[in-house]
Amino acid sequence: MSERIPGDDRPRRSPSIGESRGTARWGLVVGASLISTGLAAYEIAPASVTTVISDSLGISATAAGLLVGVMFGTAVVTSLPAGAVLDRASTRGSMAAAVLTLFVAGLWGWQAGRNGDYWGVIASRAVGGIAYVVVWNAGIDIVSRAVDASTRATAVGIFTASGPIGFALGQGAGPLITARFGWPAIFLAFNGLALVGLVLFWPTSRGLGHSEGSAPTLGEFGDVLRNRDVWLVGGLGFLGYSLYLFVNSWGSAYLTNEVGLSLSLSGLLVALFPAVGILSRVSSGALSDRLFDGRRRPVVLGSFLVAAPVVAALPRFRSVALLVGMLLLAGFAVQLTLGLSFTYVRELVDPRVAATAVAFQTSVGLSGAFLAPIAGGALVEATGFDAAFLAAGLLAACGVALAWRAPEPATW
Repeated sequence: MSERIPGDDRPRRSPSIGESRGTARWGLVVGASLISTGLAAYEIAPASVTTVISDSLGISATAAGLLVGVMFGTAVVTSLPAGAVLDRASTRGSMAAAVLTLFVAGLWGWQAGRNGDYWGVIASRAVGGIAYVVVWNAGIDIVSRAVDASTRATAVGIFTASGPIGFALGQGAGPLITARFGWPAIFLAFNGLALVGLVLFWPTSRGLGHSEGSAPTLGEFGDVLRNRDVWLVGGLGFLGYSLYLFVNSWGSAYLTNEVGLSLSLSGLLVALFPAVGILSRVSSGALSDRLFDGRRRPVVLGSFLVAAPVVAALPRFRSVALLVGMLLLAGFAVQLTLGLSFTYVRELVDPRVAATAVAFQTSVGLSGAFLAPIAGGALVEATGFDAAFLAAGLLAACGVALAWRAPEPATW
């Protein structure tokens, strides 16, 4: 077996800043992760109090689902343009601008929510979606360049774990914040965490603001979009994010409306689903590299094989203990794919366009995240929770079929 080639070997600044700055490098990773965690918490928080928001604004379940979905929809549209801009602009400055954008979006959403202005809240969330996709793409890029090749997968895994950490924080704290300050406050509550991350990130990222070398050409960009293997892995990301956002968006409403749990307890229980991704996303690369000797396909195949029956069967249980176990198992399985897919897709293309492949993966994956809360709300309204969760299980079964056909990277 040939030695694995690092996923991003474009002629850029050397990924090592120097041994004397090892602590600073990991300070950058932690700072970028905190920024992403704050944005992820802001992103998912409305899902934890869907019932309260629906009653307050007098909107349907489908319209309530758009409060979460719109951020992902914005990210789908802006991910590839943002990636192209990041190839030519300062990644460091872009991260700072994104934090500022989050503050603007949070204040706007808080005021619109207090005024009962549904479309104002939606518009503010769309602005927040721009901040989210800039932080995600820029974070993966600058973290990859900040550390040595030998620790790159670990560093990127830590950064991507900011997603489930933020989702768990938003799901668990959302009902508590709502009970104390009213639901519009969820749009302000997590800005401080992003600011702390920026304070840590800014000094430790000095010298890594710009990429070196020429940006990919239009032809090289097109090569990524014409790559069948990239589309296959993108499809896995689409299905994985669809499952992830469906459970995150409607799990709390199911536990409240069907099982009879309190809003606070429902939020805490559903927070387990993204929280277990802290372990799942960080360990997905290690499972692939060590247990499967560098192969990627067995991990994503196992991810959907486990997720399909577990997600479909969730509404069949009323025991809190069993529901906790099912949420943990489903969350771990689904997020194995989400943790590995960004490394996976980079290995399928020329290293010069690896960042473009990541932006493509973000766009395709988040299109599933955009559609799932809205489609889930429509299914819940039309057929009830049992049929909606069964449909999600069938979606995971499609993931099994797609993973079966997925390629291994040429470097394996």
